[in-house]
Amino acid sequence: MSTHKKSLALAVGAVLFSTAAGAQSITDHYGFGKPATDQEIAKYFAIPPSGKGLPPGSGTAKAGATVFAENCAACHGDKLEGNPAAGIGGDKLLGGRGSLASKAPVKTVESYWPYATTLFDYIKRAMPFSAPGSLTDEQVYSVVAYILSEGKVIKPTEVMNAQTLPKVAMPNRDGFIPDSRPELELYK
Repeated sequence: MSTHKKSLALAVGAVLFSTAAGAQSITDHYGFGKPATDQEIAKYFAIPPSGKGLPPGSGTAKAGATVFAENCAACHGDKLEGNPAAGIGGDKLLGGRGSLASKAPVKTVESYWPYATTLFDYIKRAMPFSAPGSLTDEQVYSVVAYILSEGKVIKPTEVMNAQTLPKVAMPNRDGFIPDSRPELELYK
């Protein structure tokens, strides 16, 4: 069995056994363990374009500017322009629209990322670089709102939350070929 198939089988098994009845019967049978909570399981699945699994909370660009200044600007620059001198190659986050098919593509949030939910997921799991996963859900929604607002993807007054974020139309949303692998249906 391929590694990919094994991983998928483990993920499906975790979901099946995470139900209270399934997990409880395993706990009773073997005498150890506890049922996995939805929050524990969520750590292993990415947020899909539909927004399924987005946590409660909300954020604004105004709040995001403060969070960004405190946690992100050292690497990504005060104006989201990037900071390669930071030693870790802090990526530029804005600009580059329409450049991907050129000889000098600029991959940024507004030029490359097809879904705003992916931006939330990435920031939640991997940022800030020095303390990944340390931001609260409200801080992540706020940073996402700030980045999208600065890129003129959303209005500065828009609130980002589990309902509004999946509805954001990213500039390069249609710049990708859909992935038709059947196992991706599990993430909808």
